[in-house]
Amino acid sequence: MSPETTGPAAVIVLAAGAGTRMKSRTPKILHEIGGLSMVGHALLAARSINPLKLALVVRHERDRVAEHVSALDPEAVIVDQDEIPGTGRAVEVALKALDAEAELTGTVVVTYGDVPLLTGELLSELVATHEAQANAVTVLTAVLDDASGYGRILRAEDGTVTGIREHKDASEAEHTILEVNSGIYAFDASVLRNALTQVTTDNAQGEMYLTDVLGLARDAGGRVAAVVTQDRWQVEGANDRIQLSALGAELNRRIVESWMRAGVTVVDPSTTWIDSTVRLDEDVRLLPNTQLHGSTTVARDAVVGPDTTLTDVNVGEGAKVTRTHGSGSRIGAGASVGPFTYLRPGTVLGETGKIGAFYETKNVTIGRGSKLSHLGYAGDAEIGEDTNIGCGNITANYDGEKKHRTVIGSGVRTGSNTVFVAPVTVGDGAYSGAGAVIRKDVPAGALAVSLAAQRNAEGWVQANRPGTVSAKLAQAAQDSLLTPASNSSQSPATTEEGK
Repeated sequence: MSPETTGPAAVIVLAAGAGTRMKSRTPKILHEIGGLSMVGHALLAARSINPLKLALVVRHERDRVAEHVSALDPEAVIVDQDEIPGTGRAVEVALKALDAEAELTGTVVVTYGDVPLLTGELLSELVATHEAQANAVTVLTAVLDDASGYGRILRAEDGTVTGIREHKDASEAEHTILEVNSGIYAFDASVLRNALTQVTTDNAQGEMYLTDVLGLARDAGGRVAAVVTQDRWQVEGANDRIQLSALGAELNRRIVESWMRAGVTVVDPSTTWIDSTVRLDEDVRLLPNTQLHGSTTVARDAVVGPDTTLTDVNVGEGAKVTRTHGSGSRIGAGASVGPFTYLRPGTVLGETGKIGAFYETKNVTIGRGSKLSHLGYAGDAEIGEDTNIGCGNITANYDGEKKHRTVIGSGVRTGSNTVFVAPVTVGDGAYSGAGAVIRKDVPAGALAVSLAAQRNAEGWVQANRPGTVSAKLAQAAQDSLLTPASNSSQSPATTEEGK
């Protein structure tokens, strides 16, 4: 369905349940897979069919859920379920809220906040079938190999749905039915509105069942039909951590497969995880044990991995990122990162630049072609172009109370183990000697050194570490200097006697 196409009158997403089997302080529908909460996936599917209105029914952890939903979809109408339990009551309060301005006419879709693999394509098929057949109710169903625990779909000889039989109430013959109710429906708004006034809580659970609407609609002369999906995962919910994990793995399998079909090489799909929010170009290559999360993007011909986790990182064309943990960073085209590198938020690496082995960066901008090759830390800093930062360099950015900034120009060459004590500025083309501690600004083209005379305390080891291996070897070395070289060490061929 294109964005210009008008969809159903409304989608109602049911999300009021407590989800106690999750055994979590986090509401069930806020648990994440594929980089989004389950309700986030549900909202995306609902919005993709372009409903005129969208409502979400909440109750458990109401404020927390409502805040999350409003951040994801500010236009969604938040509806509170009252003390009357049941899916029928949840839909009834949502319909009343949506009817407040004007009574809905047309199709109303009901779905759930814990079916994260449901797609807009399947919802569109449900709506299209419902409207083409002028049904009063159309239920989405699935055929399972094992239907235990699910409500069974009962059909008439003409294929229409006569009812839904809960597992505990089903006869032996009905237990053999493998077609089950997903709980996802398309209703005619007027049929739904009228039927809900007749649904009662006169049952063992004391709840208003939405399934009762089907029988009431049929009794009123309406046609009740079903759309069958062969993809059970789209109607699978998550009630505990085991089901959540299974849904997450299946979603990831689908995401990885879709990227491979789009031209991305994934060397080992079984160890590669890609959030649904990640974007990849053709000819990207992902090596084993790579995880891409959040708003991460990877441009054409870039190679990521192995053993790399990136969250909200933009990787430029042709860049290489190896054994790296990064977040909130940008890596320029043709740049190189890793191995064993930690990119913290605010890291910006320019084109063809390098951040090498055992380096940590944070809130630093590194210019084009500059290299931080190994064993260092750069934080709260700006580094120009074509600068080479030596091994073991660090920016000492924190004085115990405040953080300060280091500015290093272009074409700078720093010696090993240079320490920049911020705030400090190093001019273009400057050098530093090995072990320099830069406390004052360095002018362009200057050499900064920290010199102290070297003093050797001879005999210190023998005096202070007697009996150690070091002391014995030191003494032996000194004794050898005092002993004249023996003539026996000369080669016979070079002595007079050997001629």
